[in-house]
Amino acid sequence: MTWIEDPAFGADQPFGPQTLPYGVVEAPELDGPSVAVRVGDHALPLRPIAGSFSDRLAELVAAGSLDGVLAAGRPVWSELRARLTELVTAGSAPRGAKLVPLSEVTNRLPFTVADYVDFYSSRHHAENVGRMFRPDSAPLLPNWTHLPVGYHGRAGTVVVSGTDVVRPHGQRKGPNDPAPAFGPSTRLDIEAEVGFVCGGPVTSRVSVNKAAEHIFGVALVNDWSARDLQAWEYVPLGPFLAKSFLTSVGAWITPLDALSQARVAPAPMGNELHDYLVEEQPLGLDIRLEVRWNGTLVSRPPFASMAWTCAQQLAHMTVNGATLRPGDLFASGTVSGPEKQERGSFLELSWAGKEPVVLDDGAERTFLEDGDTVVITATAPGPDGSVIGFAEVSGTVLAAPVD
Repeated sequence: MTWIEDPAFGADQPFGPQTLPYGVVEAPELDGPSVAVRVGDHALPLRPIAGSFSDRLAELVAAGSLDGVLAAGRPVWSELRARLTELVTAGSAPRGAKLVPLSEVTNRLPFTVADYVDFYSSRHHAENVGRMFRPDSAPLLPNWTHLPVGYHGRAGTVVVSGTDVVRPHGQRKGPNDPAPAFGPSTRLDIEAEVGFVCGGPVTSRVSVNKAAEHIFGVALVNDWSARDLQAWEYVPLGPFLAKSFLTSVGAWITPLDALSQARVAPAPMGNELHDYLVEEQPLGLDIRLEVRWNGTLVSRPPFASMAWTCAQQLAHMTVNGATLRPGDLFASGTVSGPEKQERGSFLELSWAGKEPVVLDDGAERTFLEDGDTVVITATAPGPDGSVIGFAEVSGTVLAAPVD
């Protein structure tokens, strides 16, 4: 029994007591933004119940962002989760508790994004892209099976789920065009990804076997992409304007501690890895994504099929001495499985625009049109047959601004 009267808070529901994701919300009855925990279809703001925590936790939960929590480190994260579990599963509510329906809160980006790194870690996605754009060459480039390929993104354009997506401008050039044109992207796409939120002390050279000490939690990511801009600009230095205009992240961060039953090992890479990428206990995760395009379920990407784990990604991005700071966010890259209905980008689903996707209303799409909405959701297996939930990441495309 629990004092929380919400049928969506049962142990058989994605946002039951086994999940307890963190976010930041605003509501009329709250004094500004408040750190909160999602319980079913409600937010439980923590500032009003700060007196139910120890002194060091009370200061953290009374804040208006998760920045302090992230900086506090793994021992504090475990202590906070244990105390929250006690409070939400008790028979009576803690003094001052206010449950606010999710429909009545405004979600804020829950932490300050320090740095953002995006990887390219799905073998199926990488091979699909290679077959489309390098049909006369091997699908994978030689480095792909030896290191997690990635690039640095733009932290300032990471936004919370629900933020509108304004179609970006840039240069594009078709293979038969004599010169590049400038204007709005005509091949706007998604990338269904899983993101990892980092914390703990500032450090570098994080080993694969210590990665979990620095990963606070997991959130869904949509790294919106302008494929026509990307095709023209990415040689020789890689993505730039095609990726930097917007990246959406889920409003609620599912703690890594909630995913102990979801761990899986990736498939063997097929070649020997350097020692710094070899894990004692692989940190692959069995997360099952779903992508909906204007309400139509178009894809179910399986994160368990990713070739590189978050631990390997974190080890690689810091092995050269680069610092890891609280609030750093890194994402997996597009999640795609071996089947067509498991592809995590519309570039792949439409095979570069050659195979239109038919939506439930009969409309055909290859890439995103103005007014389209994309919603990505996910779940993972939890303890005792339960389900772990991940907050959706969504966005609606708006027309490009008129110059």
